[in-house]
Formats: sequence, structure tokens, C-alpha cells
Amino acid sequence: MIPTLTTERLILRPHRLADFDAYVEMWADPDVVRFIGGKPFDRESSWSRFLRHFGVWQLLGFGFFAIEEKETGNFVGEAGFHDLRRNIEPSLEGTLEAGWALASGGQGWGYDTEAMGAAIGWAAGAFPGRPMTCIINPDNLPSVRVAGRLGFSERARTSYFDSPVVIFERRPG
Repeated sequence: MIPTLTTERLILRPHRLADFDAYVEMWADPDVVRFIGGKPFDRESSWSRFLRHFGVWQLLGFGFFAIEEKETGNFVGEAGFHDLRRNIEPSLEGTLEAGWALASGGQGWGYDTEAMGAAIGWAAGAFPGRPMTCIINPDNLPSVRVAGRLGFSERARTSYFDSPVVIFERRPG
């Protein structure tokens, strides 16, 4: 079962079919994908990505949460964990790979830090002792700062799909 987490301003909950149009809009925004592959997603690609969330939760017991603003009820992004079996060295397999993305309207409010802080708190209790990782394009300074605020530190520099990335790790405890 996918938990629902609440923070001062946000509700982290399972994705809903009603989120899909906002989800498509978010992943089609060049500003959102600038450091996440660099290419906007079309509706079909967004659907595949959307469906992946349900499978990750079902198979691994963790996944991404939809982020909803408490005040408005609007879908403003997603945050959580996955294990995508990436073809990357050093390997991230077996870790809780953290990730977050916010729609343009949700950026600049600290929602990423707030949402991931709640997700990390949940995951630390549900998967004690399991390391957490994330990969970030080194030019994505806002996300690098968020990772630092969340207790992640640089583990390695490498490339993924011919783009430079920094692998960050957050050790248990």
C-alpha cells in the first residue's frame, strides 16, 4: 500500500488518473526537463513514465509520490525513490534512488526539500540501513543545493546517456 505523507504545506500521495493532464504538462515543459534528459516528453512517453510509478511501488515497496499543495489541491510535482537498474557506473542498484521534479509553478517555494524530507523520513523507517542515492546534472545548481540540504554528499562523477552527472549518496543513520 502506498502511504500518504503530509507536511506543513504539502500532501505526498499516490498518483491518481486525475493527475495525468497536469503530469503531461509538467513533463512537456522544457524548463522542467532541462536537466532531466533535456527533451520534453510527449503524452505517450509521459503515460509510460506515469504507469511506471505504480509498478515500482507494487514490486519494490517504494516509489514516487505525487505532490499536492494542501492549500489549492493542485498537483505540483513528484518526489520519492526508485531503482531503475540504470546502466551507470558506479551502480545504483539496491539503493533507494531519490528523485524530485516540480512543475514550473511549484518551483522556488522549497517544495522539493519539504517533500523529499518527508519521503526520506518515511523511507528511513521503512527501509532502515538502506543507502539512498541520487543523480544530478552538475549544472543543476538548485537540485545540487537541495541534495546538500537533505544530507546527500558527492560520491562520484560520471556520465549517463552522454551527459555529465554527479552521484550523491546519503548514508543511513
